[in-house]
Amino acid sequence: MDVLLLSRLQFAMTTFVHFIFVPLTLGLSLLVAYMEFKFVRSGDETYRRMAKFWGKLFLINFALGAVTGIALEFQFGTNWSRYSAYVGDIFGSLLAIEATLAFFLESTFLGVWIFGWKKLSPKMHNAAIWLVALAANLSAFWIIMANGWMQNPVGYVFGEGRAELGSFMALISNEFAWHQFIHVLSASYVLSGFFVLGISAYHIAKGSNVDFFKKSFRIAAPFTLIFAIVVVVQGHSHGATVAKYQPEKLAAMESHWETRTQAPQYLLVIPDPSNQRNRLELFPIPGGLSLLAYHDFNAAVKGLNDFPRDDHPPVMTTFLSFRTMVGLGFLFPILAAWVWFRRKVPEDSPGLLKILPWIIPLPYVAIQLGWIVAEMGRQPWIVYGMMRTSEAVSPGITTAQVAGSLAGFMAIYGLLVALCVFLLSKYGRKGPEPAVQE
Repeated sequence: MDVLLLSRLQFAMTTFVHFIFVPLTLGLSLLVAYMEFKFVRSGDETYRRMAKFWGKLFLINFALGAVTGIALEFQFGTNWSRYSAYVGDIFGSLLAIEATLAFFLESTFLGVWIFGWKKLSPKMHNAAIWLVALAANLSAFWIIMANGWMQNPVGYVFGEGRAELGSFMALISNEFAWHQFIHVLSASYVLSGFFVLGISAYHIAKGSNVDFFKKSFRIAAPFTLIFAIVVVVQGHSHGATVAKYQPEKLAAMESHWETRTQAPQYLLVIPDPSNQRNRLELFPIPGGLSLLAYHDFNAAVKGLNDFPRDDHPPVMTTFLSFRTMVGLGFLFPILAAWVWFRRKVPEDSPGLLKILPWIIPLPYVAIQLGWIVAEMGRQPWIVYGMMRTSEAVSPGITTAQVAGSLAGFMAIYGLLVALCVFLLSKYGRKGPEPAVQE
């Protein structure tokens, strides 16, 4: 392995681990804020206990997730200095806003929320967690605007051998980035919803704190169903933006090799990238791919063979990740609809209660696969059409240095993930504190 590959592996590993924590933070913060809002409005102590119980799980996830995020930005200097020098004027401004505005807002009011239970009025205390939720989602906005710029660079000018910021408004109104933002946010809410549903189902099935967890179940059920539907519908629109701005990625996602009009959508495909064709294509939907990509049965969809070979993304990885993500994406609304129909009497559906705790990992898998499609499908570019990944790596670092730091990150991040799983599992199964202690 050379420095480039090791640096890519290191950044991929640290990003994917960090993104294990982020989606739950985005959605669970909203659910906790809503539970506390229900307490403020109704005075029902159960909702206050719910905010505390789910808030504890949120805090565990947030604390460990924040640690994993710190190392990411340092890598732009250590491993990707050419990238930073070339586009840092644009990319860095978005990261700076994220850190100084969103992250500090989130951290500050999280502290207020943790220590303010007995010091603030209920309304002011509830306002603190709403601000935490707002800031967490704002943080995601700035990060995804930065990534969206790498996918579809806009609002820049060239000067002194590097890209410089030309229009901040163009940067934050990037169509591709907005589609990414909505898709990631709604997927994160689905993940958070199934997290609450899974733990609630576990306790309801055991007959533990049934009233408490039935209320949690009823809150999470519509939340999960709404955003599971949004993911599918908006995901279709996002696919159209991929076709518009990154046609090579779309072709790789579908393993589509030859340009043709009325391009069919094959339900079963086995790619053969080495021979630039498919080994097997079965069950075509005539014009299906044209319709999905361009909303027109007769539209021409450009195949990979009409792009330079050097510009092909890794087809097999992109294709399999996309197909698996889509399969999971269609599974979630079905499960969420089942949950919604049984939300008032979940105890009458023992099969559903047994399934839901095992569903918790699946949205994590879907989200990670989505990032693989986004990042691997953009290759060989680090900034699409502007800078290749091979041009972005730092000069002067050695294979041994990167291999050593990669091994260190793997050990530390592996420990943090194991600790998070252990703590969430321990406190999730333990349940809330008894009501008499409130």
